[in-house]
Parts: sequence; C-alpha cells; structure tokens
Amino acid sequence: MKVSDILRVKGGTLYTVSPDVPLSQAVQTMAELDIGSLAVMEYGELVGMLTFREVLHTVAKNSGNCGAGSVRAVMDDHPMSCTSQTDLEQVRPLMLQKHSRYMPVMDDRMLMGVISFYDVAKAVVEAQNFENKMLKAYIRDWPEEEAQPADKA
Repeated sequence: MKVSDILRVKGGTLYTVSPDVPLSQAVQTMAELDIGSLAVMEYGELVGMLTFREVLHTVAKNSGNCGAGSVRAVMDDHPMSCTSQTDLEQVRPLMLQKHSRYMPVMDDRMLMGVISFYDVAKAVVEAQNFENKMLKAYIRDWPEEEAQPADKA
C-alpha cells in the first residue's frame, strides 16, 4: 500500500498556517478544527510543521500559556517527509523511530497532504481485516478431500 492510497481515502483538505501568525491564533485554529497539526507554508513552499507536540513544549516552557511568539519561533523547521509513492512499510518504522505523529507528503516541492500516525494505523488495520476475510473465505471454500481407497492387505 502506498501513501497515495491514504491520501485518496482521506481527501484533499489541507490545513496550513503562515510562519508569522501568532502562535495563539494557530492554537485556536487547531482547537476549532480539532486537528493535531498545521503545515507551515511561506511563498507556496512548506517551511515547517506545527503540531501539538511543539505547542505543549511551548506551553510548558511558558508556565501554562503559549506566549506572544509566532509560529516560526516554535515550529519544526525540518519535518521528516515522504512522497505519495512511498510504501507504508517504509513510513511506519520512520514514524516510530522519530516519534513523529504527522508527516508531510511531498511530490517534488509540492505539498500533497499530511498523513498522521492514526491514518497509517487505520490503513494497516483495514488491509489486515481485508486479508483476514479473504483467508477465511478461502479456508471455508477448501475442497473436501476425496475418500482414499482402503489398503488391501
């Protein structure tokens, strides 16, 4: 299964923010939309990712509030990414190793979408469920063994 399969099911909605937006405004957007990440775009290019991880670190550092800074000050400016043709078997270990919950999908320099660890896990579970159904159907339809003639002694 390819990353493009996840994007096709997920749909084309992409949430972005400018790096110069106040962090408090970006957090408000994330809360209103019930999303865990925003792709940070500047001049049509991805320059970073803002996830709830960066927000939580900032809130902890600022005694419980997000401060007056901009998205640029806290975003991950070197997010790990993949392409739409990347196989999920490559994405899963990367996300686990880097503790990354969100990964931008880039084709050349074009942002195609963002996949989450949830999206990847859901796709894997659905693929396994389908495979299980096919295996059960195959076993259920297993041909009966023909009776073997008894050996004559």
